[in-house]
Amino acid sequence: MKTVIWNGSPRKKGDTASLIQRLRELLPGEITEIQAYSCDIAPCVDCRYCWEHSGCCREDGWQELEKTLLSCDNVVLASPIYFSEITGPLLSVLSRLQQYFCARFFRGESSPFAPKKGGILLVGGGDGSPRRALETAETLLRQMNCREIFPAILCHNTNAAAALEEPGITERLQAFADFLKL
Repeated sequence: MKTVIWNGSPRKKGDTASLIQRLRELLPGEITEIQAYSCDIAPCVDCRYCWEHSGCCREDGWQELEKTLLSCDNVVLASPIYFSEITGPLLSVLSRLQQYFCARFFRGESSPFAPKKGGILLVGGGDGSPRRALETAETLLRQMNCREIFPAILCHNTNAAAALEEPGITERLQAFADFLKL
């Protein structure tokens, strides 16, 4: 089993990282974690190369990561919520999924991704709603051909208590890991 975890947090020891670490402890197999704040992947610039050509005209870390995405079984998006949305760097990196949408929409090609399972870990402490972040994360998972998406794990009180202190979080992470293993 191969799992890719997209980490949208800048904090190496924050709530997002703690949830990822606990999930990693519960998952077997190969796990690749991509740090959105430090990876060498530029955002999509809507140059429209992919409207007519396969792939992306930008040469950077995406091409190597694409191999991992093509061969993985599971995808997890993990992010703090900033202004009711996933973090900018995570959205920026994942904007490169546009090339697969364009392949389908403009060139009539099917997704290069085998069907996958996916899930979402969101943490926040503000007064905004996590709804937009959740909708964005679900859209991104669908672009990676996640056909089954586990109900999102939302920890939306992290200004008052750490995510791992939320009641029932251990059980929800275990259920998520079990879902990905099947």
